[in-house]
Amino acid sequence: MQYDIKNIGLADKGKNRIEWAENYMPVLRLIRERFSREKPLKNKTIAACLHVTTETANLMTTLKAGGAHVYLCASNPLSTQDDVAASLVKHHGIPVFAINGEGKNTYYKHIVQCLDVKPAVTMDDGADLVSMVHMKRRDLAKNIIGSTEETTTGVIRLRSLEKSKTLLFPVIAVNDSKTKHLFDNRYGTGQSTVDGIMRATNALIAGTNFVICGYGWCGRGVAMRARGMGANVIVAEIDPLKALEAVMDGYRVLPMSQAAPIGDIFVTLTGDIHVLRAEHFKVMKDGALVANSGHFNVEIDIPVLEKMARKKRMVRSFVEEYTMKDGKKINLLGEGRLINLVAAEGHPANVMDMSFANQALASEYVIEQGGALERKVYTIPEAIDNEIARLKLKALGVNIDKLTEEQKKYLASWEAGT
Repeated sequence: MQYDIKNIGLADKGKNRIEWAENYMPVLRLIRERFSREKPLKNKTIAACLHVTTETANLMTTLKAGGAHVYLCASNPLSTQDDVAASLVKHHGIPVFAINGEGKNTYYKHIVQCLDVKPAVTMDDGADLVSMVHMKRRDLAKNIIGSTEETTTGVIRLRSLEKSKTLLFPVIAVNDSKTKHLFDNRYGTGQSTVDGIMRATNALIAGTNFVICGYGWCGRGVAMRARGMGANVIVAEIDPLKALEAVMDGYRVLPMSQAAPIGDIFVTLTGDIHVLRAEHFKVMKDGALVANSGHFNVEIDIPVLEKMARKKRMVRSFVEEYTMKDGKKINLLGEGRLINLVAAEGHPANVMDMSFANQALASEYVIEQGGALERKVYTIPEAIDNEIARLKLKALGVNIDKLTEEQKKYLASWEAGT
């Protein structure tokens, strides 16, 4: 079996951590049990480009239980948990191509190695596999039944392909399912981003001016957790509806030009490029902390920060101190990459349980549909979304009401008025 990981000797440590995460992933466990019986993915090759974490490991073993031949590479050079990669190889026989801290060339070499197996289904977190197929490996498209996409940034890239009518196969936007973005993006990103900032800096959140760049579901989650820890939350937005929602949620909304001089901590969560740039760095406070929780490390204009600084040094693990020409210091966290995965462990298993249940069932759906799906970006069917919510409630021991026959009749009719 081919693989490329840091150290197979880390496998036993990884095994323990994977099992710990499994304890908090009851929905995925139920899906794995069914997959083991029914083998809905039998003999299908799945190439996955995801963050190599304990939660992802449980998804991989679920796909393998369903009969798939699974190959895994990292969706971020700094997010791989090397002990988890080792355990997947040693204990589960799953080829992994991922090393924490790998350079750009190695990162893309690993993506190519995953594609070399000629997958029937690709599974992405950021659309790097799909992008590679479209740019350099179009010969593989004829073998690909479809793909699934985990994150907002990836969905943006895929919808661009669809709009230009150049998408080569159907994609399920797992990110757009309600049991993913309403929970993973809000509660997962909210907690893990603040966790990553705290682990990297040991900074006190209370009393700081905490600037949230982007008030999507991830931004909402981080804002909620930062306020809960006593921060004065400021939101910067370009969407009038989201900005209005932030105002109604009780946050101060400012243009970045006004937020930059007063912010103590900045977090970008937009999926766009150069949200924090030269004009903002010029007016930031001495000692400002700058972090990103969007998928790619492009939201902070790091090249321009490098040019503006007269020197930089690593002052803590995951903290680079840039000294500007006037002596002011700006601290970049985690190289501008996903701070929740670089400096912490990513989302808790409890919430990834639903996200990866979506991934597992989306791959099953793609295979079931075969060639029936058009070359478009689809949202996961509502019935699957609702089933995941039902299973999660069952696992939590929560019961809900059901409509009476009278209520069903009322909702289905038009005759009854006041």
